[in-house]
Amino acid sequence: MICALIAAMDLNRGIGFRGTVPWRLPSDLKRFKELTMGHHLIMGRKTYDSIGKPLPGRISIVVSRSPKALPPGAFWAPSLPAALDAARQAGESEVFIIGGGEIYAQAMALAQRLYLTIVQATFQCDVWFPHFSEADWVEVHREAIPAGERDPLPSIFRILERSGWRDEDIPSP
Repeated sequence: MICALIAAMDLNRGIGFRGTVPWRLPSDLKRFKELTMGHHLIMGRKTYDSIGKPLPGRISIVVSRSPKALPPGAFWAPSLPAALDAARQAGESEVFIIGGGEIYAQAMALAQRLYLTIVQATFQCDVWFPHFSEADWVEVHREAIPAGERDPLPSIFRILERSGWRDEDIPSP
């Protein structure tokens, strides 16, 4: 199973402010939906609360130390390794870590693939994507998305794959 992190960030790695994303890029939201449809999404409780519901056509696994009842399509996991194991046991081929900052930081060492949208601007943020060494990754795709009718800001979409990764590197709980 591939463990992938998917995120949109500003030029300072900012990903959120007060529980929201500080920009709106419709083409990025469309790409997020296309990439994640039919897959398991792993997120922290704050990210789930900001979305407010399970995303259609995907299974949401919410990582939290404090379990709560979740609607159909969403499940609770006590830790990131437990969430990854649940996706693996369900036969997932590629699981997507979708945030927030704490979950990204925990998952970075386990990730095999990064799907990153870099918004070509800076915003006031209180949550950031973790630092990572570009030397550990190989860029397999890069696409510049200009500002236009759909998107008010330009962005760069990148796909990176970790060098020398093995599926068995993802730990079980």
